[in-house]
Amino acid sequence: MPKKVSRRSFLKRTLGFAAAAFGLSAGGYYYARDIEPRLLDITNHKISNNAIPQAFDNLKIVQFSDTHLGFHYDLDQLEELIEKINKIKADIIFFTGDLMDEPNKYSEANQIPSLLQKIEAPLGKFAIYGNHDHGGYGSDIYKSIMEEAGFILLLNENRKIEVSGSSIHVIGIDDAMLGRPDIKLAVENIEEPSYKILLSHAPDLADGAYSFGIQLQLSGHSHGGQIKIPFFGALVKPPYAERYHEGFYEIGSQEPLTLYVNRGLGTTRLPFRFLSRPEMTIFTLHSDNGN
Repeated sequence: MPKKVSRRSFLKRTLGFAAAAFGLSAGGYYYARDIEPRLLDITNHKISNNAIPQAFDNLKIVQFSDTHLGFHYDLDQLEELIEKINKIKADIIFFTGDLMDEPNKYSEANQIPSLLQKIEAPLGKFAIYGNHDHGGYGSDIYKSIMEEAGFILLLNENRKIEVSGSSIHVIGIDDAMLGRPDIKLAVENIEEPSYKILLSHAPDLADGAYSFGIQLQLSGHSHGGQIKIPFFGALVKPPYAERYHEGFYEIGSQEPLTLYVNRGLGTTRLPFRFLSRPEMTIFTLHSDNGN
């Protein structure tokens, strides 16, 4: 389990983040506040593994994360995103947490379900809790929105996805900061061998997930640091996203777990992005199993 960061330490780093942000030149300040947060980066990645059944070869997955609606990200942006998602014609959709920045204060929450309902995915739409989904007494609000929108909200549980007699499993665990993640409970009753995809808002839980035979973990939470300084890197890495904060990582030596950390779409705490563009990710599964 990653070492927990104290609130004081995290706030200290956030203040450093603020100082750096406001120390930018006028042009840089404008770019970080008004330009880069709207420069969506659609990334494409191939995921190969011999545990992926042949029936799932070329199956397409879209991951989006950390919209933080209500803080520098609005419903118009969400609607534009949904149009882009549907053009991809994905088979499966994953949302990896933090839908609204403050769920109990967001006045337009009732408009979210009808938008998310428009997302098309023939093999299912899946979601998990992030820390902001629990924050501000938001757990039930988030649950209601996602279920009304046709998403399966996974809370320390799994679902089997079947294609032509073959299957993989999608596993979802609770948030590490404000929830109670339980991977052991989440993987119960999974028939082995099976290709297993874990959705965990917090990326640093990957070290523990490796021991449960997880092949792929998809996470968010970090925003890729949100502001990065050349030769220094990410200024703020929130708790449970300190070790792994952006892109691909391999966890373990034999049959490693592949972790991907999505940079998310919105911002939080401060409305800036610098060298950390918002991201939507497309994964294409490829079977290395010739049988």
